[in-house]
Amino acid sequence: MTNDAWGRVREQLITQIGRNNYTTWIEPIRLATLEEEVARFEVPTSFFGDWVSRNFAEHILHHLKQGGNAVARVEFFVPARPMTAANDAPRKAPAPRALRARAVADEDLPGATLDARFTFDSFVVGKPNELAHAAARRVAEGGPVTFNPLFLYGGVGLGKTHLMHAIAHELQAQQPQLRVLYLSAEQFMYRFVQALRDKQIMDFKELFRSVDVLMVDDVQFIAGKDSTQEEFFHTFNALIDQNKQIVISADRAPGEIKDLEDRIKSRLQCGLVVDLHPTDYELRLGILQQKVEFYRSQYKGLQLAPGVLEFLAHRITTNVRVLEGALTRLFAFASLVGREISLELTQDCLADILRASDRKLTIEEIQRKVAEHYNIRLSDMIGPKRLRNIARPRQVAMYLAKQLTPRSLPEIGRRFGGRDHTTIMHGVRKIEELMATDSQLTDDLQLLRRLLQG
Repeated sequence: MTNDAWGRVREQLITQIGRNNYTTWIEPIRLATLEEEVARFEVPTSFFGDWVSRNFAEHILHHLKQGGNAVARVEFFVPARPMTAANDAPRKAPAPRALRARAVADEDLPGATLDARFTFDSFVVGKPNELAHAAARRVAEGGPVTFNPLFLYGGVGLGKTHLMHAIAHELQAQQPQLRVLYLSAEQFMYRFVQALRDKQIMDFKELFRSVDVLMVDDVQFIAGKDSTQEEFFHTFNALIDQNKQIVISADRAPGEIKDLEDRIKSRLQCGLVVDLHPTDYELRLGILQQKVEFYRSQYKGLQLAPGVLEFLAHRITTNVRVLEGALTRLFAFASLVGREISLELTQDCLADILRASDRKLTIEEIQRKVAEHYNIRLSDMIGPKRLRNIARPRQVAMYLAKQLTPRSLPEIGRRFGGRDHTTIMHGVRKIEELMATDSQLTDDLQLLRRLLQG
């Protein structure tokens, strides 16, 4: 296969996987040979090759076949010599556009571009996120470091990335002399791999350890990647020693991130760890009301019937992104058909989203997830045993069944081995009492809620 043919495949991959993925993972690789129906590609490191193989090999194989090439599989290998492009000139992937809080010679910090929408002014505060918002505000003031790192965690669409962008925006506006670097953990990993490949690891270390504020989003991505974790650990320590502020986000608490080194978990837990809880009805309604003001300025004259926002806040409980996407679609549809946004139009326009949001959580799902969490058998969950290590998880499952399903106490009792409704009531009350004094139980309940409602 010629380089021109591989070039055509690469153009098709840009469309399919997106330019960011293409720039990060496809552009640095080089087609070496296509023999005996095997396409072999040079990659900068074995980790890089493993990632491309797991995530993009099928896409590459598909487009190779579509181009008329006789190929049955693709392989990736690290060449013995330095990796070069077709013209034997050293190959470098272009750096993503940088975020800079100030100009530094002509050097860009290798971060991610901030989203102009994600500011403190556009963040709707409610009980589930008020602590996270207050902590983010404190960091954004840029005064003496009071907690380091600030670790924000929670499920998808709860506002972690929004708060991180808001911190960076505020620091950039109020203290432009600061070097503020925001990037994803994936970008940190890629930059590290690139530095290893180009034998520029000392430049990498100097760059990342010279910032005033380091912000890393979705840190769970580096779990299981030993070399990247090693460099992240040393970067983290170097900045802490200089009293530089670090802000981290993840989809779960540090101790719950599988395959993350214990020493990193320990460092991440030494500051302030804040959970963004799932949204409640009042917060969802507040978010919708804020968004409506923006859409009314875009779709002038469009009428919104009473009760529509309340209906959406009640029915769409998954996450804020789904909620905002539903409102965007609703206004666009109503504008196109020239109709008032009524409850009937809302139900017709958002039928698929509403159906997905109507998935009913079952008591059996709750029992199974609680049994897995506490490492007990499902049969013991509904059986007669009263040992403490079984009885307490059983009460947790009863409490969650009462909170997360519409089932009556007698119905819940039948699912727990035919127990009387008074037994269920006692179990629910016991958990409610313990929540006031047992922080571990509270953490368990929050985790189980996220797992069941995610």
